[in-house]
Amino acid sequence: MEIRSLENTSSDELFQAFEQAFADYEIRLNKAEHLAMLKRRGFCPELSFAAFDGDKIVSFTCNGTGDFCGLPTAYDTGTGTLTEYRGQGLATQVFEHSIPYLKAAGIREYLLEVLQHNTGAVSVYKKIGFEVSREFYYFRPELNQIRNDVKPLLFPYMVKFIGINAYDLLPMFWDFRPSWQNSVDAINRSPEGFVCLGVFMGDRLVGYGVFEPATGDVTQLAVDKPYRRQGIGSFLLGKMLEANRAEAIKIVNTDIGCDSVTVFLRSKNIAPTGKQFEMIRKL
Repeated sequence: MEIRSLENTSSDELFQAFEQAFADYEIRLNKAEHLAMLKRRGFCPELSFAAFDGDKIVSFTCNGTGDFCGLPTAYDTGTGTLTEYRGQGLATQVFEHSIPYLKAAGIREYLLEVLQHNTGAVSVYKKIGFEVSREFYYFRPELNQIRNDVKPLLFPYMVKFIGINAYDLLPMFWDFRPSWQNSVDAINRSPEGFVCLGVFMGDRLVGYGVFEPATGDVTQLAVDKPYRRQGIGSFLLGKMLEANRAEAIKIVNTDIGCDSVTVFLRSKNIAPTGKQFEMIRKL
């Protein structure tokens, strides 16, 4: 068994390992979706590592890199171990092997998300120095479940496509900081996959939404605080549903402490599917 970087590993080899490691998971990705996920999350092959049995990947961690809260950060884009190799501590060995390389590259902290009901993984992460930074809900409603009765907006408005980088005021609309995979940086890594719509009152942007039609992913949805409860959020959600090409939509990593988002989604008959921890380890 040897641990080495994924710098010289082909996308086909990596997808094969990913597919085998997650064969028993309910949600599956095809190769195109896997590549899109890696790109969006900032996958860095030379700072990602795997345990190889001969030439076969048997345990891997794909690390994304970027800035988070102003710090150079590595992000767990996907960790998996083939079924027959589990129980040997390989994932932990791969992670610990990567730390000196991440530090040498200037990375200051390591960020990940983990399902709360995966108590074994949560326990392992805590043992190797991770601390919970936030708790998230995630939502995966079926389309026929959603009730989004959109009423006409009661003010003169215009809706148009916008660029996510064109408006410095967008963070003022937020009630919580987006997670890594929903951040502006993540959107900028794969702008061709996203639709970004803005609602304007005159020249003033009063709400916006970022959506990935191919996957049904609602990435960002926010309304300027003085203009809430006027139907803008429902209007934007309706536009997202019209553009959706997936069998469902998904809303991942909303802060559990953010009642405004949870109440809005519940009003659409969208209840949480489950919870995640965001965890950080300082390097």
